[in-house]
Amino acid sequence: MGTYRSPRRADAAADTRAAIMRSARELFLLHGYSAVTVAQIAAGARVAVPTVYNSAGGKTGILAALLAPAVNDPSVADALDAVAAATDPGAVVDITAAYTRQDHERHWDILFGLLHEGLGEAAATEVLNTGIRAYIEALTAVADRLVALNGLRPGLDRETTVDLLWFYLGQRSWFVLVGERGWSFDRAQEWLAASARQALLR
Repeated sequence: MGTYRSPRRADAAADTRAAIMRSARELFLLHGYSAVTVAQIAAGARVAVPTVYNSAGGKTGILAALLAPAVNDPSVADALDAVAAATDPGAVVDITAAYTRQDHERHWDILFGLLHEGLGEAAATEVLNTGIRAYIEALTAVADRLVALNGLRPGLDRETTVDLLWFYLGQRSWFVLVGERGWSFDRAQEWLAASARQALLR
């Protein structure tokens, strides 16, 4: 005999989790991740402190959940499919610029709002590093495509190509130009793509 699950109880649990996530998001963006306590999140969600841990896994669990839509955005798979299909090295770089721009623009409030000044806690940094590793993995696939197309400047190896892709099209570049210097996403995409092409391609 299967275990009975009350729909009403499940709905209440989902509502509680949603309230915790809303509270944490608002507090993190207002005060910075490291300055916010679980007690403050609980108070904002009108729940007990243990409920925050049971429902959302505490601060690091909440952070991972807030970042997950950006890390797991379907546009990443779309970008890699487009890169794999491209036969021109310049198009590969342009596609990568367009899709990294799209992901940052779509999730900008969380990505820039939470991450541009650092998180300040070791456990939180590990959550962030998981996302960065996924980003680097995607850029490595881009580098491999450029290698396969024989599109790189002489002397550039795979590892250096990944480093340069991260330099021009990684998270920090978008944060600096759009978030700190006030560029539009259009202007940043155009400049970063052109600069990456110049640095990388024959």
